[in-house]
Amino acid sequence: MTTKFQFQFQRLNRRWTRPGFSLFPIAGDLRGKHFPFSCFLPVHHQSTTFSQTSSPAQHRRLVPIDERQTHVSETVTNITISWLRHDNAAEMAFAACSWPIWRTDDFTQCFKQDYLSVLLPLIVIGISFLQLALHNTFRAVRLKRSRGYDPLTNGITPISPPNHTDLPVDEEPTLESDDDEGLVINGGRLALVKTTTKGSIVQADTPPGQTLSVVVEELAIAGLVAVNVIGLLYDVEVKNGLAGIAGLTVWVYVLLLATLRLFLGNTQWRVPRLWNHTAAIYSCQWLFALVLFRSVLIHTVSQMTQVLVMTEFALTSVLFGMAISTRKGNKTVLLEWEDGIPPGRENLASLFSHYTFSWVDSIVWDGWREPLELKRVWNLLPRDKAATILAAYRQAKKTTSLAFHLVKFFKGMLFAQAAWAIVSGVFTFAPTLLLKAILEYVENPTEAPRNVLWLYVILLPVTDIIRSVGDAQALWIGRKICINIRAILVGEIYAKALRRKAAAGKDSALGADKKKDETPKKDGIISKAKRLLGLGKKESQATANEEADASKKDAKAADADEQANNGTIINLMSVDSFKVSEVTAYLHFLVASAPTQLIVSILLLYQVMGLSAIPGFIVMALLLPVNIAFGKGFNKTQKKIMSATDKRIHTTNEVLQNIRIIKYFAWEHRFAKIVDEKRKAELQALRKRFMLWAAAVAVWNTVPILITFFSFFVYTVIEKKPLYPSVAFTAISLFMLLRYPLDQLGDMIAHVQESKVSIDRIEEFLSEEETEKFEQLGEDNIDENGERAIGFRNATFIWGSKSTVQDDGSMAFRLLDLDVDFKIGKLNVITGPTGCGKTSLLMALLGEMTIMNGRVLLPGGRSREDVRPDPETGLAETCAYVAQQAWLVNASIKENILFSAPFDEERYRDVIVACALEHDLEILDNGDETLVGEKGITLSGGQKQRISLARAVYSNSKHLLLDDCLSAVDSHTAQWIFTNCIMGPLMAHRTCILVSHNIPLCVPPADFVLTMSNGRVTGQGTPKELIEAGKLGEDAIPKSTAGSAHVSRVPSRVPSSVGEESGDTLLNEADRSSQKSKPKSPKKEPKKQDALEETKAVGAVKWPVMKLYLGSMGGWGFWLLAGLVFSAQQLSGVASNLWIKEWANQYTLNETASARFSMNSYSYSAQTLSPTYFASIANYVKGDSTTFSATDNKDVNVLYYLTVLALIGGAGACAALVRDLWIFFGSLTASWKLHDRLMKAVTGARFKFFDVTPLGQIMNRFSKDLEAVDQEVAPIAIGVMACLLGITVTVVLIAYITPAFLIPGVFITAAYVFLGQFYLHSSRDLKRLESVERSPLFQQFGETLSGVTTIRAYGDERRFIRDNLARINKQLRPFIYLWAANRWLAFRTDLLGDFVAFFAGVFVIISLGKVDPGSAGISLSYAIGFADNILWLVRLYAMNEQNMNSVERIKEYLDVEQEAEAIVEKNRPDKNWPAQGSVEFINYSTRYRKELDPVLRNLTFKIEAREKIGIVGRTGAGKSSLTLAIFRALEADEGKILIDGVDIGQVGLRDLREGITIVPQEPTLFMGTIRTNLDPFDSYTDTEIFAALRRVQLIGPDEMALGSAPIPPATTAVESIAASEEPSRPPTATNKNIFLDLSSPVTESGNNLSQGQRQLLCLARALLKNPSVLVMDEATASIDYATDAAIQGTIRELTSTIITIAHRLQTIVDYDKVLVLDKGQIVEYDHPYKLLKKANGTFRSMCEMSGDFTSLQAAAKKAFKTTQLVDVDDDEEEVVASSSGSQAGSGTTATANSEQPGGSTA
Repeated sequence: MTTKFQFQFQRLNRRWTRPGFSLFPIAGDLRGKHFPFSCFLPVHHQSTTFSQTSSPAQHRRLVPIDERQTHVSETVTNITISWLRHDNAAEMAFAACSWPIWRTDDFTQCFKQDYLSVLLPLIVIGISFLQLALHNTFRAVRLKRSRGYDPLTNGITPISPPNHTDLPVDEEPTLESDDDEGLVINGGRLALVKTTTKGSIVQADTPPGQTLSVVVEELAIAGLVAVNVIGLLYDVEVKNGLAGIAGLTVWVYVLLLATLRLFLGNTQWRVPRLWNHTAAIYSCQWLFALVLFRSVLIHTVSQMTQVLVMTEFALTSVLFGMAISTRKGNKTVLLEWEDGIPPGRENLASLFSHYTFSWVDSIVWDGWREPLELKRVWNLLPRDKAATILAAYRQAKKTTSLAFHLVKFFKGMLFAQAAWAIVSGVFTFAPTLLLKAILEYVENPTEAPRNVLWLYVILLPVTDIIRSVGDAQALWIGRKICINIRAILVGEIYAKALRRKAAAGKDSALGADKKKDETPKKDGIISKAKRLLGLGKKESQATANEEADASKKDAKAADADEQANNGTIINLMSVDSFKVSEVTAYLHFLVASAPTQLIVSILLLYQVMGLSAIPGFIVMALLLPVNIAFGKGFNKTQKKIMSATDKRIHTTNEVLQNIRIIKYFAWEHRFAKIVDEKRKAELQALRKRFMLWAAAVAVWNTVPILITFFSFFVYTVIEKKPLYPSVAFTAISLFMLLRYPLDQLGDMIAHVQESKVSIDRIEEFLSEEETEKFEQLGEDNIDENGERAIGFRNATFIWGSKSTVQDDGSMAFRLLDLDVDFKIGKLNVITGPTGCGKTSLLMALLGEMTIMNGRVLLPGGRSREDVRPDPETGLAETCAYVAQQAWLVNASIKENILFSAPFDEERYRDVIVACALEHDLEILDNGDETLVGEKGITLSGGQKQRISLARAVYSNSKHLLLDDCLSAVDSHTAQWIFTNCIMGPLMAHRTCILVSHNIPLCVPPADFVLTMSNGRVTGQGTPKELIEAGKLGEDAIPKSTAGSAHVSRVPSRVPSSVGEESGDTLLNEADRSSQKSKPKSPKKEPKKQDALEETKAVGAVKWPVMKLYLGSMGGWGFWLLAGLVFSAQQLSGVASNLWIKEWANQYTLNETASARFSMNSYSYSAQTLSPTYFASIANYVKGDSTTFSATDNKDVNVLYYLTVLALIGGAGACAALVRDLWIFFGSLTASWKLHDRLMKAVTGARFKFFDVTPLGQIMNRFSKDLEAVDQEVAPIAIGVMACLLGITVTVVLIAYITPAFLIPGVFITAAYVFLGQFYLHSSRDLKRLESVERSPLFQQFGETLSGVTTIRAYGDERRFIRDNLARINKQLRPFIYLWAANRWLAFRTDLLGDFVAFFAGVFVIISLGKVDPGSAGISLSYAIGFADNILWLVRLYAMNEQNMNSVERIKEYLDVEQEAEAIVEKNRPDKNWPAQGSVEFINYSTRYRKELDPVLRNLTFKIEAREKIGIVGRTGAGKSSLTLAIFRALEADEGKILIDGVDIGQVGLRDLREGITIVPQEPTLFMGTIRTNLDPFDSYTDTEIFAALRRVQLIGPDEMALGSAPIPPATTAVESIAASEEPSRPPTATNKNIFLDLSSPVTESGNNLSQGQRQLLCLARALLKNPSVLVMDEATASIDYATDAAIQGTIRELTSTIITIAHRLQTIVDYDKVLVLDKGQIVEYDHPYKLLKKANGTFRSMCEMSGDFTSLQAAAKKAFKTTQLVDVDDDEEEVVASSSGSQAGSGTTATANSEQPGGSTA
């Protein structure tokens, strides 16, 4: 008996001495039957054993409380005494308190005296002092250094390419001084060094009572000093000796700091960060004072002590309160109102507000009152803006891989994040342990005083709030890192995009002669890698690693396939950078939170179960590799998904870019099939991932069951211990808790690996080859003689990499042996046949090609902003460049012309007139404020070209490079522009290098002419020299009409006929037609951007959207099964609870314990580690009456209960697996259906839709929104349903057990609903804004990628970077405040939950004795679980709404207006329709929109079968509308069009469009090969294709197709140059004609072909169809005259009806008829010769305007005569006659061009 008692006694000696007595109290619950009472053991031995503090008088004898039980054995007393003696021996020394320091209800006297009053406060101020001393020493040293001199840099620093994409000077923010976080106004040192951007107002915000608060602090500290002095003088118990001295020291030190703050705060001697020190000291002192204050309250002490301690506590509380409620640092903060955006409020927040996120209140309230608009969303803090972050980041030297470099850069923030996460992880377990203690107390209320219970109940919410703050801070810091990383990655990717090598010259360059060869011979593979990479990817990589083994090379090539296009770069920016930044927000789970929780729960488990916990640990240890394997699996599937998504997005992007041609050719269904293939592959990868996911969830669900099973098995069967319920349930809930950190670890490892894939992709892109432009051009264009020069010195250039040889031995297109000196300040013209390398020459001049030897001279190496204009002329030594394909930004016309140069009204006006833009601006609704749309979608080709020219002319650049800028305008406009612009006063003293085909117009007045052929210069000099040398045809001989003289000033107006051109797109014709009815008003209406602004829905996501998604997942059957599976999974949880209750009942003798174990097993976040689990621990030990002993175990069949428990758990896990798989299956179905419908809706939309909708917006739906639908909707939806069911189950059970809870439950629910409403309003708006703001970012990205050569030519990279940074900030603003709102909600829901717990606890205290412990436990644990569940419901519901926002955006496009049916079965025409090709308009009218005027009015005319018709008319006459009408892109208002007698309005669109063919103005090509472009669906043979290529002159008559002639052996470029330099040998290197090989690659948009070649290829594609009706819309605008003449010959031989809209009157002057339109009506319609004879005819005046009247008249006359030779009777003769006429015509045109091979043999 005695020994056993001793054991129990040792167990209990954690109860503490009662202050005033050193006697040992024994608690009643001794588990034996002998001592069911509380007693104090009498101590009547040596008084020396008592603690020093008590006087001997206190050692009076105590009698046991219960007199009857005086048989306390002596043994016990001895033990106690010896224990006490041991204790006191230790307490003699200072700060050597015995363990445990907590006894019954308070800390030991020793701990309070030595630690709380002396040691800890001194340590705190010691740390503070050290930190201040070190910081200020370093500061002084730094200041001293910075006052020294800077060493001189010797010589000029060479220019390095990146500096063009460095942060622009005004964006290099002053990184805020490390003294304070904000910008500080302190003592005259205004830290305002160029931090304000243009248009911002800075306001200094001073906290209220800034000085007053410091004075109040001083007074309070003085009071505290006084308290300590009194304590010392009067030798008061808690303030005597060391304690008093320590207290005095601390407060005097703090007084000193506060005084420094008061007096030096605003001077130059200020000490930085003092506020932080005082705030930290106040907080620590308050904690210490709190403990002392409590012990004074609960114990009897002298009055003096009580008064002093209470005073100290009151004053410390005042200081602590002030520290946490005044603004951080109590300092003035500069708030910048940038462009009227309200500044962020975060840096105005106090500590309290910071930790509780109260500073977010106003934005949430704002969002609740009315929908948030972007202008009301606060700005980012200065330190979070993209420029600030990038500037800091670029100063950090990168030595490691990108991932580690980022970690290193953010180490401070990551460390803080981890620290908070550890705090939160530790406190996660506090509520659970407190609950356990409370319930133990309820079982034995007599064990300790009541105040202990109150302490526990108060600590319940307090500890949870600490956890909540820790969590919130960790996540918030994570979000801050997240936006910073996103800014860094997007900024870096963008800067890199501006430095990319122009692989196949982005604006048009000649040809990558690259053929894919399957045989794995070494250079074949290299060239294959080269080909794949050559689309703009690592060019030199392929050659640099030539030694690398073949297999590796292959892998590289395959990998690069994913990389090498613009789609991928946009993907890097939109998806990859997003993934990387997203993972950083949660990194702390991996490094801090999960490990902490694991360690704590393992320690607790070991305490509860001893060695039996080990099998549990083993299972968990085994789980980690499984989790990591899952992670690797995720990683792999993620890679597959990414690459599949890339391919799909790229294909979709190409389809949408070329949607017009696809619709004209009725190819929608065929291309949809291609996209579907890609989509299938993507969803297949996604399916694998979902299956893996479900398996992982299932594993995580089964683990606790396994662990529980093994641990209990060992405990009961091997260790043969009784499994008391208190042990069982503690263990079970700990094992359940353990699941979360494990789950998080697995999850995070997977996410980290996923983002590792992304970051590697980004790094690979960032290490790509860069342009050599800046090395090639250098700082200045000074040649070897020290003169300024523009030109080449013995230079050879190649597209791509220097030593690349194709498999067939040929090389990429080269410019060979250039030695050219352009005349500075004069007009230089470059001319030559299509595809001879004219554009490449300009590219080489701009430094965009790879230089193989020699030198290039051009002043383009410096950034535009660094070059100062010459004060006399106002011109700067920079370049302006007009690309052949006009490149515009999506802004207004005015902004495009100014291109951010300062606005000079007179100059602007002159430029507009010179570029013939006046009429266009009058016609457009908003004049020069009209938005040009993406890629200039709202303008016609000619308008784009002229705006692009206007931009170059308006700039202050001295040198202009114009690439065929006259091709897209008609002849008299070309004449006007040449005379008034290129030769006009605006070009005085400026160099102009003009590429043109228009020899008669441009060559005679030129000062220098260069002719080219196949990459070589064939002639250069003045026009006169070249004509004499026979290098130019006779069209160069000056005619009287050509505008050769320079014009001295710009005319004030453009004549009305100039600016006429065709090819207007839908938008402006619509605008024009509506304009005609309005009188012209000088006042322009305000800017209207409606067509192009992306809309955002307002308010809650509507039911139809939800219905759309749910319906897409499956029908009723699907949902019925889903409901069953969900319920089964929830019920398995309830079942296991009931089973444990049964089991516990087996151990009780006379009372049933109603056991439960937590419902809360969702793994949705760390938040759910709720205190619930332990609630149930002690329920099974019911009061004093029920007792247990090991013997009771015999009749409990432990194995039976364990097995069934395991089975129930297993069933639950299976249900979860099936549930997940089922929902994922539905989600994939929905993904497929939605994409399918979206694709059909978008490709079937009217043409108008593509005119008003920027591609970026459409692509956003296909990329980001679809990704959300694919990957995010399903898991979140599962969560919402699970939470809902969980809440239902909880409510039912609580109502069943304690109906009373329903009353507070209603209030709590109401509070939650209120909170949820508040949160949902603002979060929904912020999420929508964030989605909408993504589009401009993507769109600017796409724009930059396509215009990178133009941007570089202008040297304007920095401005674009600035714009990009502004857009990043704009997108991050709603993003970061969305997360702030999220944290705001989380903290407030946690607080509500804590209230619930607190009140439940109070309710237990009040009814002590009335309520049995079991009910108390259940009431408490359910109450807490309820709070948790609702939080997740609100949060997941909000996330679900946000995801549904993506569905909503997709739905918006499902409802766009569709074109007519593709096939109308009952009206299908014959197979060979139209056989003849007659076209008849009968009283036809049409308009663009109902509210606008008609664009074509009552047209009635007939085109006979096989006639050739030209259509002319000035801008807006309706020429393009006519072609649109034939293809039914516009539907008839009245009247009809008949083709071969069939009303086209009755047949299906596919039948109509397959029957007729168009060659559009904009040449549209697909990425692939020449063959796939001409014949995408393999309908023709090679012979037919080669025939078509010959007809359009892409293959000369004497050239052999590939394979039919021996190929010369391969020469590398270097060899061929060497050869060409040897005098003995004639030069051998030439460029191969790539059209001889149908498998030659065509890059994105056909960028590796010249504009002319693209037009010819499109023409060939049309001719291949051998159509009966061929519509040509300016199809030969970019082709040299000779080739054009030859092609016209080909066209005249066709037996089709031909309708041509032409700029060059030469092309149509010998047609059968000309139709002249004006304002949508027919003005003239007859043979051109007849029209020319009309004195005041419109056609005649047009011909006169062109300056070429005589030759036009001659051609028309000749053609007319030919038709009149024969009497025209029947059809056949007419055909013969007209064809012979056309041959005669071609003869006349061709004679002038005999120079051109094949020109006369048309």
